Amino acid sequence: MKLLRIAIMGAAIIAAMVGIVVAGRHDESVAAKPAASATPHPVTLPATPGTYLGVYVAGVPGSYARVTEFQKISGVRPDVILYYSGWLEPFSRTFASKTAKKGAVPLIQIEPKGINLTAIASGKYDAYLSSYAEAVHAYKGPIILSFGHEMNGTWYSWGNKHTSPATFVAAWRHVVNLFRLADAANVTWLWTVNIIDNATGIPSPGPWWPGSSYVTWVGIDGYYSTPTTTFAPLFGPTIVAVRALTDRPILIAETGAANGANQANQIDDLFSGVRIYGLLGLMWFDAIGKQDWRLSNPASLFAFHQGGEAYPRLVP
Repeated sequence: MKLLRIAIMGAAIIAAMVGIVVAGRHDESVAAKPAASATPHPVTLPATPGTYLGVYVAGVPGSYARVTEFQKISGVRPDVILYYSGWLEPFSRTFASKTAKKGAVPLIQIEPKGINLTAIASGKYDAYLSSYAEAVHAYKGPIILSFGHEMNGTWYSWGNKHTSPATFVAAWRHVVNLFRLADAANVTWLWTVNIIDNATGIPSPGPWWPGSSYVTWVGIDGYYSTPTTTFAPLFGPTIVAVRALTDRPILIAETGAANGANQANQIDDLFSGVRIYGLLGLMWFDAIGKQDWRLSNPASLFAFHQGGEAYPRLVP
């Protein structure tokens, strides 16, 4: 926990010293760009199991108010704040800076909705991506970044049955290479997959794996969608599949339990599973999606607070 605080605060001080750099847009593809003139010292986030307890709430990155409210009602100060970034949406330095001041790291899921990934891989959107990368580089603080999450599912335009795994891999590598050309060494690359679900046709994520040199951590998304769901059957098969690909650290990158009588017990099970499997931590989706995943009853809030006690830096 101390290492994470040092990484965040040290990077924030550097950012304050260098000031704000305005990133320019340009149209050259990766092939046309010169090699980066220097390789900056990377900002490395701790990869110790049980380090991260994060949250997504509605309203981010436009406002931090609901994050503050979540902290107040749960008694847990999250150290990662998740938000989803639409295609062509710029990097929110204001939100990142606010997050860093609160002792947390932003986790950004870039969503290329309706965008042809072949066009991304071929350089059509290099101006946007390079501008984004340069803004992240200028920020200096640690950023966890993902692109095209849950690609082994069928519900996104970049996902299974809409875009081939080979095309996704080419686009992922192209995005990472652009950030490297911009010297954005403060990025932790989170390759985020959905849980395997044979009943609904969600396959193993193996075909979408871009290679260890393009990934820092692996994220897995999955939800306690029924009152009887437990951690091992929910996440276990996907963890095994990921371990067949890589030994990169794993973060539960999006999860929740349906608001109901068993939510508190499932929260206990979630924290226990993260600990037993030796994972980095978890990101709680505290919002309404397919179900109401919010913590809104005393038993669930107590269970979450109790689980957070394993993260002593985050619970007073």
